[in-house]
Amino acid sequence: MSKDIDKAIVPIVKMALNNDAFRDTVITGQEAQVVLMTLQPGEEIGAEVHGDHDQILILVEGNGQAVLSGNAREVGTNDLVFVHAGTEHNFINTGSKALKLYTVYAPPEHPAGTHHDDKAEADAYEEEH
Repeated sequence: MSKDIDKAIVPIVKMALNNDAFRDTVITGQEAQVVLMTLQPGEEIGAEVHGDHDQILILVEGNGQAVLSGNAREVGTNDLVFVHAGTEHNFINTGSKALKLYTVYAPPEHPAGTHHDDKAEADAYEEEH
């Protein structure tokens, strides 16, 4: 039982601050998933829509723009952005240092264990699947 608890309790902010990968899956459950993300200066996630699920993003370091349904808004450290299912969204690092965050998908968006070192690797994976 304690192994399940150890997998369920993680120092998420510390993990996010130490993450340098574009995408790194932390926990995948039946109904939700937690993923670390790091956007380098000038980098963006890319406009996308999740038609059947919500996404929550919590920024732990850096700043940028959240673009929701075509409307850009400045966001930064300690902001939470709730993206409702069906909303076109993009996140852009407009700062001079890495934008680090963790995101929660409900239900999961990526296969358990997904790890992409950089956006190019993530894009190549998306094209294959």
